[in-house]
Amino acid sequence: MRAPAFWWQAAPSPLAHLLRPASLIYGAVAARRMGRPGAQAGLPVVCIGNFTAGGAGKTPTALAVAELLEAAGESPAFLSRGYGGRLAGPVEVTDHHTAADVGDEPLLLARRAPTIVSRDRPAGAQLALEIGATAVIMDDGLQNPSLRKDCVIAVVDGATGIGNGLPLPSGPLRAPMAVQWPAIDAILVIGEGEAGDAVAGEAEQMGKRAFRARLVPYPAAAEALRDRRVLAFAGIGRPEKFFDTLRECGARVEQTRIFPDHHPYSPADLDVLRGEAARAGLQAVTTEKDLARIAGMDLAEPWADLMTLPVRLGLEDEAGFRNFLLRHVEERRLSAMSL
Repeated sequence: MRAPAFWWQAAPSPLAHLLRPASLIYGAVAARRMGRPGAQAGLPVVCIGNFTAGGAGKTPTALAVAELLEAAGESPAFLSRGYGGRLAGPVEVTDHHTAADVGDEPLLLARRAPTIVSRDRPAGAQLALEIGATAVIMDDGLQNPSLRKDCVIAVVDGATGIGNGLPLPSGPLRAPMAVQWPAIDAILVIGEGEAGDAVAGEAEQMGKRAFRARLVPYPAAAEALRDRRVLAFAGIGRPEKFFDTLRECGARVEQTRIFPDHHPYSPADLDVLRGEAARAGLQAVTTEKDLARIAGMDLAEPWADLMTLPVRLGLEDEAGFRNFLLRHVEERRLSAMSL
């Protein structure tokens, strides 16, 4: 499903107020769940989560964290629930897996570092330890209490922030902010916007670190799309952000098609998209996450000329973010040694 527009209004709409009773129940259940004690892993756990439902930039952030840890001599492994995949795990992602097996995000993460898919997070952390990892990077899981976390970074979309500030279904929050703030160590606001600025200001009032970043397209891919007339399609949390990035690269976005987040494309979907692009003389382009789902499909005719626009995380204060991250990892080790 797509996030309803009223979630992202600064003030709750009449419909949001109408759904308030359901939100109170959902919020109470989520708060009680988050309060449960988690199992201690045998290695430091860094969680990259977000306050809201939908995409905020967790996967690029997790990849950037892995790069920083590797540069510091660590051997990180990613830990993912594997949303959209059929395997419960724990299992290490290999080249033989498809998005139908493990979900789209783990396939992208596995290009960078060993990746474990496990709906049982403690079991996944144990497998990461067994394969030689020195740290775990959880892609999502802020609200999951099963595994104790040593450093929690909440990723915030600068354009949308926390929306109307209400829990599901009245708003986008996965749990009330009153229980989410104590659970995090820092926020990372990706992109510009007053909504993100407001969350950053609140974080600083709460004594939390607030870092800034933006998503930067890979130069070669951006140059290849410059001045091209494109049909852009995406099944991610915020497709509009992808379309805007294409425009910023100089692509001429003439048609767009939006699908639900993690949409499992069918051959019929792709036939329609390919036909629309061909009839209009447009270059089809999508996200890396979408391509991960498409690449594993058994198609009569592979879509050879489908393009993507890969992005990476560009940190404003990379040194400060790195020092913050490594300090938490080292504190976890020192704490373990004292036990």
